[in-house]
Amino acid sequence: MADPVPPAGGAVAAEDAAVAGAIRRYEERLAKDPTSLAFAPLADLYRKAGRTREAIRLCRDGLGRFPHYNTARLILAKALLDSGDPEGALAEVKAALEKSSRDAEAHRLASEVHRRAGRLDQALGHLRQAVKLDPGDRESRALLEVLGGGGEAPEGSSLERLMADDTFATVSFGTACLEQGLADEAAQVFLRILRKDAGNERARAGLEEALRAKIQRRKGP
Repeated sequence: MADPVPPAGGAVAAEDAAVAGAIRRYEERLAKDPTSLAFAPLADLYRKAGRTREAIRLCRDGLGRFPHYNTARLILAKALLDSGDPEGALAEVKAALEKSSRDAEAHRLASEVHRRAGRLDQALGHLRQAVKLDPGDRESRALLEVLGGGGEAPEGSSLERLMADDTFATVSFGTACLEQGLADEAAQVFLRILRKDAGNERARAGLEEALRAKIQRRKGP
């Protein structure tokens, strides 16, 4: 007889406990040696645990001692993005790229910041560079596949005729596609809207949701 499947809540609790344990270990290490580079992984754990302000403070303090530590700078950028400061995040990413223009992670993050701001051409440019530098990055390749679609219906889509012009290029139609599990079609609808109106917040939010759905589908349950 097969073992019973543990409830999802138990898995989440175990993951939270693991993160809390890792935080304690890094805090102890940093307390013993305040000049340690352990501030960076600790800041990233804070960020993942939702302790964004602490992550930002820790990164800024650490970068004051190690200004060329790009990993910490990118963690700071992610924390700033999480806190609702995309321009601050972009400034940190630009600083990282000035030090290392071939940093694939920096290009990925720059692409995300630009995408969330509706600057699709810049997002595409950085994403192409990230894939070029790291061809094995499946997630970036999937994102590039979507963002490079130019607002056209995916090949073989049952909605190809409906999406032949802008009649259905509306947030409502994009949302309906999402509700039907048509993440690729939804993304292209939202992209078409953003090509004309980069400041459309509902379309930007819809695009992010469609991209998350596509990536999750690629990863599997």
